[in-house]
Amino acid sequence: QVQLVESGGGLVQPGGSLRLSCAASTSIFSIYTMGWYRQAPGKQRELVANITIGGSTNYADSVKGRFTISRDNAKKMVYLQMNSLKPEDTAVYYCNAVYSGPLGHSDYWGQGTQVTVSS
Repeated sequence: QVQLVESGGGLVQPGGSLRLSCAASTSIFSIYTMGWYRQAPGKQRELVANITIGGSTNYADSVKGRFTISRDNAKKMVYLQMNSLKPEDTAVYYCNAVYSGPLGHSDYWGQGTQVTVSS
């Protein structure tokens, strides 16, 4: 079982920045593809960005050029740097860890952190 704990959410004005962090409680963090998802009120949860074990990244079109995902395998952390925030970025942001391979399939979620972009 892997526990994921997000932090760094809050209230920010449009155009501002926030950095989300996710701490993972596993000794084999490096085998997981890590991702950030978000869910706005009345909407489905959507992928924001993910990063593979090799460091390849993938972003939703709506955040390309504004958000950056990164990971630190030694610290078992994943980050989401969010710049030029817009009101439509308001959502609960969730950290995700997924593994599919010889050891089977595992999928874990954090409890979420609220990001509100408003003036």
